[in-house]
Amino acid sequence: MEDDIEIRTNPATSDFGVLVLRVGAGAAVIQAGALKAVDFGTVADYMSQGGWSPAMVAAIMVTATELLGGLALVLGILTPLAACGVTAAMLCAWAANVAGDAFWANPFNVPFLLAIAAIAVLFTGAGRFSLDQLLWLRAQWPTVIPVALLILAIGAAVATWWLLNGGNPLHLTKPTA
Repeated sequence: MEDDIEIRTNPATSDFGVLVLRVGAGAAVIQAGALKAVDFGTVADYMSQGGWSPAMVAAIMVTATELLGGLALVLGILTPLAACGVTAAMLCAWAANVAGDAFWANPFNVPFLLAIAAIAVLFTGAGRFSLDQLLWLRAQWPTVIPVALLILAIGAAVATWWLLNGGNPLHLTKPTA
């Protein structure tokens, strides 16, 4: 059975919605990176206590990714790469937030939601109100790019966790009562 319903979207409101999502998520990620940058020693100590080694490398990676990725999201420049980096960083932050519990124990915290927002931007593109559109006339990229970058982001998050934290990022353990 074929539906005669035509689905329409308004490009102006869709692009504005993507702008709000992109700038909001990017600003939140920049704030997280800026907080780490101004108290970098505490961040490195926290990461060391959390099992990250070398903690300084992990702290530099997350701080740089949050600052640069967040800024790129806000500006809408190289948006697929920015969304990929932010997704990987937020997946690691989410895993760190639920460390010691089963991975499903506390799923809807800020890093998890920022990862979801970055993935949404990865697939929708930066929108018309972006530097990607202004510089390259490319508000959205070919489908293969976001799919490949999502796979890369997940792989990078898992690899970073395993290489620098030495454990399973999913914490497939049963919570203790």
